[in-house]
Amino acid sequence: KAKVEVARTQMRSLEGALDAFKLDNGFYPATDQGLEALIKQPETGRIPTRWREGGYLKPARIPQDPWDKDYVYLSPGSEGREYEIISYGADNEPGGEGNNADIESWKVQ
Repeated sequence: KAKVEVARTQMRSLEGALDAFKLDNGFYPATDQGLEALIKQPETGRIPTRWREGGYLKPARIPQDPWDKDYVYLSPGSEGREYEIISYGADNEPGGEGNNADIESWKVQ
């Protein structure tokens, strides 16, 4: 239960950084640029012209989920969402129940 709450907190932090990135640049990083675009200015794809010096996260690193796996970032997301951040939970597989259930940014309050 605590790990799920940590993942939700991290997702909210990543969402805030993504929103700041969009406010500065007018778009969210693309899937291939990934969350890394929050700590290092992208050099491929759509290049942000007003990228914030020092990046959008402090400390300047992308956290792993509580199960030591990378978050999945997709932009654009599905169903009209501008982006999605997903942790696949304890089993690191899509779907699942209980501790193995996915944690999805659009469901985090």
